[in-house]
Amino acid sequence: MKEYIFIDKTFMIPYTKEVAEFCNPFSCGDSDLDDFFSNDVFLYEEELLGKSYCWISKENNREIVAIATLSYDGIKTYTLDNSSKNALQRKIPQQKRHRSYPAVLIGRLGVNKIFRGQGLNIGSQLMTALKYWFVDENNKAACRYMLVDAYNKESTLAYYVKNGFKPLYKSESREKEAFGILEDFPLRSRIYFFDLKLITTE
Repeated sequence: MKEYIFIDKTFMIPYTKEVAEFCNPFSCGDSDLDDFFSNDVFLYEEELLGKSYCWISKENNREIVAIATLSYDGIKTYTLDNSSKNALQRKIPQQKRHRSYPAVLIGRLGVNKIFRGQGLNIGSQLMTALKYWFVDENNKAACRYMLVDAYNKESTLAYYVKNGFKPLYKSESREKEAFGILEDFPLRSRIYFFDLKLITTE
């Protein structure tokens, strides 16, 4: 089978109501994400809480391969324990360290389920494309880190680890403490980060 090159097989456009109506229904196989991309995504954009983009198949312009919702965010170092703060800042020179760092948040991310399970590795290729997009010289604002608020599921977290992300907080207990979540309550999501500086020095 010929290698699937995500960036060559798709084109990216903003995900709008018009695009959603023109394209085939999108499903990534997760009911919460599917509901968000069908309904809430447009409200988020109206409220300036997130901007969504989709990647359309060049072979079939009605087929959405993937969707991502992005927003600008930041990492406040004073919310971190010393161990987590040291891990975050390890590659930043002492004189350049700050109390907060600019970041981009991947709020939602989904790959069309019809493209999954075929050995195409679309999820990782999509993540690579997003990383390079935010270090492009034409970007309007600088971001040192990429953040995800990932479902606290083994398969989801393994995907982000595979793509170079690390947990912002070293343990679930520390993350719960930072967000005021009682220890007995389940942690539905975990915050992971990727240092974009790593790909600018490759």
